[in-house]
Amino acid sequence: MTDAKTDMPDPAASDPVALGWMTGFPPPADKAVTYADGSFRSFPQLRWSWSNVRQIVPTVNVWRGPGPASSLPRAEVDLDAVAVTTMGGQTISFAEALAQTYADGVVVLHRGKLVYERYFGALRAHQPHIGMSVTKSFTGTLAGMLVADGLIDPAAPVTHYVPELAASAFGDASVAKVMDMTTGLAYSEIYTDPKSDVWALRRANGMAPPLPGVPQLSLLEYLTTVAKQGEHGRVFAYKTVNTDVLAWILRRASGLSLSELLSTRIWQPMGAEEDAYYHVDRLGIESGGGGLNTTTRDLARFGEVMRNRGTFNGRQIFPASVADDIARGGDPAKFAPAGYATLPGWSYRNQWWVSHNAHGAYMARGVYGQALYIDPKAEMVIARYASHPAAGNVANDPISLPAWMAVARHLMG
Repeated sequence: MTDAKTDMPDPAASDPVALGWMTGFPPPADKAVTYADGSFRSFPQLRWSWSNVRQIVPTVNVWRGPGPASSLPRAEVDLDAVAVTTMGGQTISFAEALAQTYADGVVVLHRGKLVYERYFGALRAHQPHIGMSVTKSFTGTLAGMLVADGLIDPAAPVTHYVPELAASAFGDASVAKVMDMTTGLAYSEIYTDPKSDVWALRRANGMAPPLPGVPQLSLLEYLTTVAKQGEHGRVFAYKTVNTDVLAWILRRASGLSLSELLSTRIWQPMGAEEDAYYHVDRLGIESGGGGLNTTTRDLARFGEVMRNRGTFNGRQIFPASVADDIARGGDPAKFAPAGYATLPGWSYRNQWWVSHNAHGAYMARGVYGQALYIDPKAEMVIARYASHPAAGNVANDPISLPAWMAVARHLMG
């Protein structure tokens, strides 16, 4: 297997600070990154945007609560020189792996201690970065919690909670099939094709400007238009609309907005250091499939909650069964037809990617290189935010996945 494309832009030359994006009062036209013209989604401007989403689109806060931040004891380990053998057989250092994957921030925890932390470009320790589809794993975990509470029945039809979807593809789907993305949908998720359905979703959820002269649908209005294709339950197919449907189920089952639910059930109990936030649609509704922004440390804290099977900060935040169900994974036979060349033998379970490797590792993954990697055997969590020029993770997996394993082996001694 080859590594990521070698014709990628130079990471140092595309550094947002070096390029001076959004500097000056006001910034000159050639340094402005704006929503209206879509430049915030273009490379290299997105190297600034993904660390500053709140300055671009409307958002809603996820309150960390009035209590103190949970402790992340420091036990620094110099991981820069750890040798990484990429999928293509190249040997590079961990520091080089971070640079080549356009990392904006990385935090490594080992046995609950913060052993490594670095920030690059426009990101700082206190500053939230967009998680893209890492958001899905928060939505899935909250769903698992509500299932454990008896508020959601995975076997129930989606329409039991969201009757507005009766005429859509989700009208005859169960909650469980939405959770595991085994629905049959006429929906395409091709990030490089502006005619792909994912762009219509982005316009509905507020992360792309509306088309000229076309009324802007809200998120729920868009979800009602998704048509069925094929059978539910046969194979895994990664489609963000599933997660946004799941987020509506959470709202209806709990009576809370997604931001309130995350705040009260995870962010406050785990002792988050900073508020998080979601970007929202025209009605102020959160994007449950890709809109969460957190600091890198708080993302790592959430990973530690998962690694410890729901226990953190002196509290049992959710039953161990919630994390165990995710870590077991789904059916690799249903996952295989999706054709992920960098993820052989993996599966998908409740909005998480499960490796089934010797370490039992599983991940939250987002476009442009967002990652939360949990390695139970190595007792390690890695949170990495990034601004890669390519959206699909196939562009950075050949470096990133071996890098995570190399660090795990180093920490295990």
